[in-house]
This record gives sequence, C-alpha cells and structure tokens, in this order.
Amino acid sequence: MGGIILKHFKPERAYFEAEALEYSLGRTLFKKLPDVGVPVEMIPSHNRVTGIPGKNPIDAYRNAKRTIVVGVKKSMELDICKPSANYQFSMSTGCIGSCHYCYLQTTMGKKPYIRVYVNTDEILDNINQHIEKRAPRLTFFEAASSSDPVGVEHLTGSLKKAINFFAKSKYGRLRVVTKFAHINSLLKLEHNDHTRFRFSLNSSYVIRNFEQMTATLDERIEAAEKIASAGYPLGFILAPIMHYEGWQDDYEDMFNKLKRRLDPSSIKDLTFELIQYRFTKAAKKVILERFPNTKLDMNEETRKYKWGKYGRGKWLYHNEQAAELDAFMRSQIQNKFPTARVQYFT
Repeated sequence: MGGIILKHFKPERAYFEAEALEYSLGRTLFKKLPDVGVPVEMIPSHNRVTGIPGKNPIDAYRNAKRTIVVGVKKSMELDICKPSANYQFSMSTGCIGSCHYCYLQTTMGKKPYIRVYVNTDEILDNINQHIEKRAPRLTFFEAASSSDPVGVEHLTGSLKKAINFFAKSKYGRLRVVTKFAHINSLLKLEHNDHTRFRFSLNSSYVIRNFEQMTATLDERIEAAEKIASAGYPLGFILAPIMHYEGWQDDYEDMFNKLKRRLDPSSIKDLTFELIQYRFTKAAKKVILERFPNTKLDMNEETRKYKWGKYGRGKWLYHNEQAAELDAFMRSQIQNKFPTARVQYFT
C-alpha cells in the first residue's frame, strides 16, 4: 500500500553486466548481494535483461521492481532538464517506489527494473566537462529525473560521491529530489551548500492511494528536518497536485504538518516547485495494465489537451482548475513560509 514504512530496499534478484566487474563498485556489489541472500546472474548487457518472472503485466511489473541490474553507463550525453536544472544525469535509472502516475511508467517502457551504473567516476568527469564549458556561469544538474537515487544509496553510495564532487566544484551545483527518508549517511558530508535536497510531498490521499512503496508523509518531513539541520539548501516539490473532492482540506493538512516540524529560521533559501497532475495516452494505457483498480482520475473528457514535442501531448486540468490549484498552494506557502520562493507552477 502507499506510504508504508520502508526498510532498506533488498532486491529479490540481481543481474550483472560482465563489464561492471571491471569497476570497484561493481565488484563490491557482486560480493555484497549474494552475502545478503540475493541470487546473482551474469548477462551480456544491462539493456537486454531476460528471465524476470511474470505471467501477466501486473506480475511482470512487480517482479521487475524487485530486480536490480548492475551495468556500465555508455552514453554520456546529457539531456536538458527545464525548469529544474540545466542538465540531468543518471547514476541509476528506475525507482524502487511504485507510484501509479509516475512518468517512468512509460519512459522506462518494458524495463521498469532498477539499474545502477558503476562507472561513477566517468559520469562525474563528463559532468565536469559541461561545468567547465559554461564557466563562470553556474551549471545546475538534476540527479533524480530517471530515478530516485536515495532509494538505492545504501547499496551504491553514489549519491554521497556526487555530493562530495559538487562540494568541491566552483561552478557546478547538484539538485536531488526524493520520496524516501534514508538520508542519515549524507548528513555529515561537507556539502558546501552546493547540493539542494527537495522532498516530494503530497496529500495523505495521494500518498495512500498512488505512492506505493514510498516513505510516509511524516517520514519525509522528518528527513527534510534532518537535511535542513545538516545545513543543506532545502526545497519541496508538490507533485502531482491533484484536484479531487476535499483536496483543499487535505493539502492544508499537509502544509500544517510541514509547518509544525520545520523551523523556517534554520532553512537556507527554502523553495517550492508546483506541478499539477497530467497524463498521456501512452501512460494511461500502461497504468491501467499495471494498476487495473487504480483510483487515478484519467477521464480525458474533463481535461484539456496540450500538444508537446514530437507531436505528442498530455492531458492537463482546465485553466480554471489549474489556476485554483496554483493560487491555493501559493497562498498556503505565503501564509506558513513567507520567506520561501515558489520557483514555478506547471
């Protein structure tokens, strides 16, 4: 069910690309996983994984979510990541959470398993080249566009390595977003204010019904309090904001909980990012295959269609509903966190 208290993720099976064993992290995982009872199998490529059990789309999806694939990232091309950052990069792809609405449902396609990349030094070297090209301008990098790196940090330590890298970078800045609370290993790092943690928050209704295998709202807020106390710049992503019966009361309750736990005076440059719920036709098809009983409102007749890149578009709330969501969230933020910045509503 959504928002359950999670212990550290332990996969049920692991696949290793042979080349991964040429790297220190690959060798460490190859030894660590069998030691904790995770069976390991070698594969020729992390892009071609077969053998994950599943008699139907539901079983196949659930089993893939319990599978970790260890490989070497070959493509170093960085995608633009507006409005969050200049670029996005991946030290892992896929997520241990199972949120019904997540865009990874479609972008990961038939590969919803969790991939971790062991060539972290090469990934960070590539990032440094992009930083140097733009210097002396600051360059911002999003680490959580295709994964939630906090969910596998206890296995990889890659996020710690990235935070240390950016702490020493004069013109590079790191941005991380998570729905998980396992951040204790990151609290004593000398981050130099160069990493901004943002916690993805939502109403209790949304977390309960649509955010399976993630931390509870209270756990996320507690983790955010720890991150703020450790001196990290802090932010929150409210996403996806949903318009449903009783949404105002639920979101006000969320803001009240946040206000009770956080001391605004201890937070550096608090930010909020606001993202309304949207879906595509492709996403709707996959979601209904994997979650046939979902309560997600994907009624196209009550939405407006917005064309996007490559001739594909998405279904959004009508302008009146979107404006109502935007105004309500901004009002709550202004009332409870008057010095916070709302970076955007989309």
